[in-house]
This record gives sequence, C-alpha cells and structure tokens, in this order.
Amino acid sequence: MYSIKKSFRFEAAHRLPHHEGKCQRLHGHSFVGTVYLRGEDLQRTGPDCNMLVDFGDVGAAVAVMSASFLDHHYLNESLAEESPTAEFIARWCFERLTRDTRFGQLVHAVEIAETCTASAIYARSLAS
Repeated sequence: MYSIKKSFRFEAAHRLPHHEGKCQRLHGHSFVGTVYLRGEDLQRTGPDCNMLVDFGDVGAAVAVMSASFLDHHYLNESLAEESPTAEFIARWCFERLTRDTRFGQLVHAVEIAETCTASAIYARSLAS
C-alpha cells in the first residue's frame, strides 16, 4: 500500500453561533489542510510512471477548491453552513476531492488544522 499527502493553506473567517465560548464570535484562522491518498499500485507508464498520483494534480484540484470556497472567504457563507467547524470543513473538502476523476478514488482522508494544536480528520473508513 502506498500513501502520499499534499498539504495546503488558507486564511478564512467563521463563527460558531451555538458554541458556548469565544468561537461564537466572528474570528479567523490560518488553516492548514492535508489530503491523504492511498493506493495499491503505481502508474506503470507515461509522465506519472512510478507515481501513485502526481502531486501537481492534487495541488491543482485543491487550489481551485480553495480559491472558490475557502481562502479569504467567510466560511459560514461560502460553505453554506451555519456552524462550519474543522470537522465539517474536513468532510466538505473530502466530499469534493473524492469527485475528482483523476485521483478521487485514492483520497483516503482530509485533515483540517485550525491551529497548530487542533485539527480534525475525516477519513474514508469513517464515511458511510
């Protein structure tokens, strides 16, 4: 089994209106996301020979997703969610990336860190 990961960063604001603490107020984070991919076989021919998937392909898909919905967005609006927690964002990213025809079937998990000590992971083994 091969595993690779591709990380990305985005700056965004959100609020958790039902939270009983300071996160109830509008605030922002320097988020770090990581996409984990797994597969049994490497590409055998062509420009991706001996790769599970080209990091550039993953990066390109993440860049489009981030620019359209995540980076410098108010996540409550752009993700159409009243309470966009790190857990919610991880699942949201996972669902979009698994739709990619180039590598979607290889996406195993997405991790979203909102601080250097707090992150959430949504993984295929946990998905129903």
